[in-house]
Amino acid sequence: MRRMMVATARAGDMVWLDVADAAALPAEEVLARLGSRRTGLTTAQVRDRLAVLGPNAVRSHQARWPAVLARQLRSPLLILLAVTAVAASFLGEPKDALIIGAILAASVGLGFVNEYRAEKTVEALHSQIEHRCVVWRDGRPSAVEVTELVPGDVVELRLGEIVPADLRLISVADLECEESALTGESLPVAKATEPVGGGTALAELTCGALMGTVVREGSGTGIVVATGGRAEFGKIALALGERHPETEFQTGLRRFSMLLVRVAAALTGTIFIINVILHRPVIDALLFSLAIAVGISPQLLPAVVSTSLAAGSRRLARHKVLVKRLVCIEDLGDVEVLFTDKTGTLTEGRISFMRALDAAGHVGEEPLELGLLCDEAIVDPGSTPGDQQVVGGNALDQALWTSPAAATLHQQLGRYRRLALVPFDHERRTASVLVERDDGHRLIISKGAPEAVLARCAEVPARAAAALEAEFAAGNRVVAVATREAPGATTLTPADERDLTFRGLLVFLDPPKAGARDALRRLAELGITVKVLTGDNPAVAAKVCADLGLPTARVLTGADVEAADDTRLAELIDKTTAFARISPEHKARIVRLQRRSGLDVAFLGDGVNDAVALHAADVGISVESATDVAKDAADVLLLEKDLAILADGVVQGRRIFANTMKYVLMGTSSNFGNMFSAAGASLLLGFLPMLPSQILLNNLLYDTSQLAIPTDNADPEQLARPSHWDVRLIRRFMLFFGPISSLFDFATFAIMLQIFHAGPPLFRTGWFVESLATQTLVIFAIRTRRIPFFRSHPSLPLLLAALGVVTAGTLLPSTPLAGALGFQPLPGLFFLTLVAMVIIYLVLIELGKRWFYRNAPAAARHREPPHAHRIHRIHRRASRFTVASAALPRKAKTAPAGPWPPTAAPRSAQAGGSQ
Repeated sequence: MRRMMVATARAGDMVWLDVADAAALPAEEVLARLGSRRTGLTTAQVRDRLAVLGPNAVRSHQARWPAVLARQLRSPLLILLAVTAVAASFLGEPKDALIIGAILAASVGLGFVNEYRAEKTVEALHSQIEHRCVVWRDGRPSAVEVTELVPGDVVELRLGEIVPADLRLISVADLECEESALTGESLPVAKATEPVGGGTALAELTCGALMGTVVREGSGTGIVVATGGRAEFGKIALALGERHPETEFQTGLRRFSMLLVRVAAALTGTIFIINVILHRPVIDALLFSLAIAVGISPQLLPAVVSTSLAAGSRRLARHKVLVKRLVCIEDLGDVEVLFTDKTGTLTEGRISFMRALDAAGHVGEEPLELGLLCDEAIVDPGSTPGDQQVVGGNALDQALWTSPAAATLHQQLGRYRRLALVPFDHERRTASVLVERDDGHRLIISKGAPEAVLARCAEVPARAAAALEAEFAAGNRVVAVATREAPGATTLTPADERDLTFRGLLVFLDPPKAGARDALRRLAELGITVKVLTGDNPAVAAKVCADLGLPTARVLTGADVEAADDTRLAELIDKTTAFARISPEHKARIVRLQRRSGLDVAFLGDGVNDAVALHAADVGISVESATDVAKDAADVLLLEKDLAILADGVVQGRRIFANTMKYVLMGTSSNFGNMFSAAGASLLLGFLPMLPSQILLNNLLYDTSQLAIPTDNADPEQLARPSHWDVRLIRRFMLFFGPISSLFDFATFAIMLQIFHAGPPLFRTGWFVESLATQTLVIFAIRTRRIPFFRSHPSLPLLLAALGVVTAGTLLPSTPLAGALGFQPLPGLFFLTLVAMVIIYLVLIELGKRWFYRNAPAAARHREPPHAHRIHRIHRRASRFTVASAALPRKAKTAPAGPWPPTAAPRSAQAGGSQ
């Protein structure tokens, strides 16, 4: 038996309970022990408990500089080089050790500053993402951040929400929770309110709802018993740490890094053996070889990538696009096919009630009255008719209650009392209530998708069917209402939704969005094909698509999807733009089959029925107003549901990838060429061609210039289509352009030895200046496939950074630091030779670039589908239970005011449901 945790926030109140202990107690006793009531805590109690327990969080997303610094120091090469420098100081080379230490410190410092800035950007973005739930406090419902919950709070649960803390349920209405992330149980668990026995396993706590699990069906009310790291989910999330599964972008970086490791190992090993065979000092040979290894590795690649991603995320945030992790930006740029829902994306999303039609197809008031009685709204019971406090409910219910017609029906609605509710779900596509009139008459009211409701009716008038078709053809959204007499009934189940009498239609308007046509055209210009997945009627889907210019020669329905095997369905998907009346499983199957064709697929959705498809896509996209489970499954959140801002995100993703590849291609080819030259020089010369400190300084100056790459402009063709990691292309580029760089290095060797008769210091100075100039200035050729400067202009920061570094490197041998670094001034004739060599080098690179890309094979991609495994889900879900710091959460905010059903109250106070 678990030990019951007892502490006091104020006299007589227990701070929290283990959920298993709470599940063994009656609901009223749990309320009493936590000093709470069915109408919730007081504001003072919440404040006191927050002071004792802190926020409902398992992590902080605050940027921590020690962790960033530790990542910079984690490189085995840097550690080994630092150890060797220390050894050199004890072996009589303190000057070299000091210089190497200073250069390493500067390199680590550059990486630290840029990555820490990226971490701060992530922190700022994370703080903009809100996760709210409905909680009762001071006897009134309000929407608060989940991190502001405390034990004793009374929380409402609705379809698609993620349970915000460990709860002891006090009322349920067909509530089922999916708990696989915690228990491993794949099937949803039906919930009740009766206590369970002591020592019951976590998977069998039927009267408990566990933090981090998902409401799959029904609704309920529960009292918070444990929060944060004391909840069962919190314990697991804390134990797992913060490591996330790799994205495709990270996988590409890792494979690229392995390529560099193999190349560096081969070159450095060869160079070390050559120098030892030539009887050079072992410590010098070791330092030189390690410097070569550091030199061939793009040390600041993480900083360049982080800077690019951070800059892109800031630009996206200004365009109302938030990414959960910075690396998701690049994946967004890969998108080739976008599946999206219709409501709020292609339409305005501001649903308004238009009219009610009776069974004969005439305008009437009765269907509206019945529709208002059959709802799942939450309302502040203290508010007045006409000024209700809107706290929860679906968009259609809100449209009904905010319509002018509803304001005249409050008196009639007050005659009814709700006895039971069967909530809406996406299988039945219907919600039903059992109500009792003040004269004792009892009635079942069902409301939902017309096809679902009409199928449960005994008969449907011909005029009603004609009116329904006319509304669908006009592109309107329609809900059907039906009833059945239920004398003596006290409970309600889905089986009671039969032999109904059709009572009318509720018609809603959701017009096409004004900017949707332009956004679709822009996405098409970016090479993205848009397809619509909707649960709406096929005629409505076709009408909206046609209005916006999307081709809809055929609309595929859920029945069509069900009837086709995978091969046939894949063929149909390629020819279809709109899919209607499809289930969550159909959406996921369509997405998976589209991915199987080799295309990168994004899915944009905001409902509980979209979660499976969001997980199945390469990039899951949702909106800030989406259901919890949809936001949890998404990689990218839009603060506004607008395809135009999604197009901005795609452009930013592609710009970031293009700029990252500029650094990778240039760095690997230039560094490989320099190190290849060093290996050759070691064989030909009687001295080290460059001192270890000079190699590291060269690499530091070069990398410093490249930190401006994230600001660079991208050519239109780099943004027009997605690009992907291709390690084979990088390897070919390195092996093709690296030797070209080496040709000019060997030419420099010949000039220094034959013309200037250089000794070791002058030779090293000449090669230092030449290699820095060529590898830095080549960025202007490699950054574009066009003719540089004439048809493609670099950004001003990149231009200034590159020219500044070359100037600094050229002047360095003439400064007082030259002697300490092993340099000496160069003759004037060398600089004339250098200018000529740089011009010839860039021209040769330009010619080679044209040949290389003309003969480059097409990239072959193999992508593993994303797996929404248990650990992945826990990591993603834990992000909602984070705070920026240890400070107390912000003051709770109530939802905006608006009309709502006057009889609503905490579900536990209503009649009906499982008690």
